[in-house]
Amino acid sequence: MKNKILFVISLLFGLMMLNSGVSKFTNHMPVIEMPDEANALINAMIASGWLFALVGVIEIIGGILFTIPKYRGLGALIIFPITVGIFLFNIFLAPSNTVLSIILLLINVWVLWENKDKYQHIWS
Repeated sequence: MKNKILFVISLLFGLMMLNSGVSKFTNHMPVIEMPDEANALINAMIASGWLFALVGVIEIIGGILFTIPKYRGLGALIIFPITVGIFLFNIFLAPSNTVLSIILLLINVWVLWENKDKYQHIWS
């Protein structure tokens, strides 16, 4: 039962990250209202010419890997810095979306924990 729940949550999380990454290139999602400081950071990332695209590529790759059970642990490692960034962005700049960012971070940490045996060779 736990494996089925983990699969469904991982599939939804991965598809959400994939959609977010693709949106950075196609702009198919509507822009949500954010405070001026949050908009300034997003605009600075876009103005850099590469940072916003890099985040989008990482979200796409991590989201795809997250949905495939065999590579879910790798996807969780790849997408973890992005979810931490989303969490911190929402805590400090856009507090109205904090609940969703906490949920995303908890899902990522759960998947990392479930795959901890795959990471043993990194620590030793």
